[in-house]
Amino acid sequence: MPDKSIEALSEKLDRLIAAVERLTPVSPPPPAFDAADCFVWQAESGVLQPVARVNRVELALIRGVDRVRDILADNTDRFARALPANNVLLWGARGMGKSSLVKAVHADVNRRAGKDGQPLKLVEIHREDIETLPRLMALLKPAPFHFVLFCDDLSFDHDDTSYKSLKAALDGGVEGRPENVILYATSNRRHLLPRDMIENERSTAINPSEAVEEKVSLSDRFGLWLGFHKCSQDDYLAMIDGYVHHYGLVMEADALKADALEWATTRGSRSGRVAWQYIQDLAGRLGQRLDD
Repeated sequence: MPDKSIEALSEKLDRLIAAVERLTPVSPPPPAFDAADCFVWQAESGVLQPVARVNRVELALIRGVDRVRDILADNTDRFARALPANNVLLWGARGMGKSSLVKAVHADVNRRAGKDGQPLKLVEIHREDIETLPRLMALLKPAPFHFVLFCDDLSFDHDDTSYKSLKAALDGGVEGRPENVILYATSNRRHLLPRDMIENERSTAINPSEAVEEKVSLSDRFGLWLGFHKCSQDDYLAMIDGYVHHYGLVMEADALKADALEWATTRGSRSGRVAWQYIQDLAGRLGQRLDD
């Protein structure tokens, strides 16, 4: 009888150990950096998800931002060659190609590096996962690649303190930012914070200047500020022409111009996004696919 009791107790202990082991979180597999050139950071699982087909356009099709395009391309190329480079904030008007430019420049740098060069990796981190930046950087630091961390539409609202995590990650704390990691972010706000939030800090703080400085200093962590502004009619039409020639769409020049301008008028704005939406509509009406 005692032997049976010991045996039953042993079985219960085995089941208890097995249950505890099932509750223990499974460590994610090490990142397969050779699987792709672009990844999306899945913060909850701690996994870098490879992206087989990246949603981007050719660099030559991004018009009206020639100056900032050249600055970003030069900064990215230097970083890919292990030379000093800056974190970059791309800010300004909606739909002017900020995120498209980051992805296009990344592809262009890798294309020019060729098969013999070390590919530059692009890692997208979602705005809501900014607080996990230190964990992501720790994962990338020992890797034998250079990484551009990309956060699209970065901004902070009232009572949002995650901007402090971003400041710490940009500064890198005691160790400094990893030499193989750089951050590119896009935003409609130059200082990443709404104006009324800054004004509220100024009016309610004991020391207004220090309160404002604390929040505005976030954007100062970006060494390059690249401004994107609403495009002119000529730039808008140049975007249209570029897409038309790239995809081989056939339409008489004067009719194309009038049609494209009417489209922009109905949208109430001119931008790269509006130009692309027009091209999609035009290709649909012409019965033509927009294949690369």
